[in-house]
Amino acid sequence: MAEDVKPTRKNLMEIEDRIELSERGHDTLEQKRDGLIMEFMDILDQAQDVRSGLSDDYERAQHKINMARAMEGDVAVRGAAAALKEHPEITTQSKNIMGVVVPQIESSRVRKSLDQRGYGLLGSSARIDEAADAYEELLESIILAAEVETAMKKMLHEIETTKRRVNALEFKVLPDLYDAEEYIEQKLEEQEREEIFRMKKIKAKKEEEEKAEKEEAEKAAAKEPGTVTAD
Repeated sequence: MAEDVKPTRKNLMEIEDRIELSERGHDTLEQKRDGLIMEFMDILDQAQDVRSGLSDDYERAQHKINMARAMEGDVAVRGAAAALKEHPEITTQSKNIMGVVVPQIESSRVRKSLDQRGYGLLGSSARIDEAADAYEELLESIILAAEVETAMKKMLHEIETTKRRVNALEFKVLPDLYDAEEYIEQKLEEQEREEIFRMKKIKAKKEEEEKAEKEEAEKAAAKEPGTVTAD
């Protein structure tokens, strides 16, 4: 890149401006990267807790539904499930974490009372109620896990993108600009030395010409008629 740049003071000033801008951008991106990593670590801790809770909730729900099937039969369990009229509603909004837009999932009508489940008190049993409670809790955990996992993936993608930009500036853009700056400065210094050397030669040549003219003038004056010479 350096050799492709014309070594002029205008180009040097432009490159110095680009270096300043790139260095500021590099510092800003580094701060963003570090901040994103800190936020990501917090989300990762939350995700680990959510995953652990989700696993526990799933095992509990499976245990409850198996107990209900064993004690009440598949027909009763399926009948209770089919009686459900109101299904949960899922809405998504967004929130901004250091410039990264991540989803915020909200749910309603997940937890229901006995009369809201549709099968009524007489068509149910304690074991079916417990299984319904367990699955409602599991659904809430699934919704939370979806929100956290999606946020984590988006944060990770932004971290990787920011890291690539930082590395591009640090290992490609800035080194090329530094090389170009150094190349132009060296060329300008060479041009300045050559100009000084040329000016010295011109000055020396001019002095020699003036000296020669003076000597010629003195010789001419000495040869003119009527010139008085000392005895």
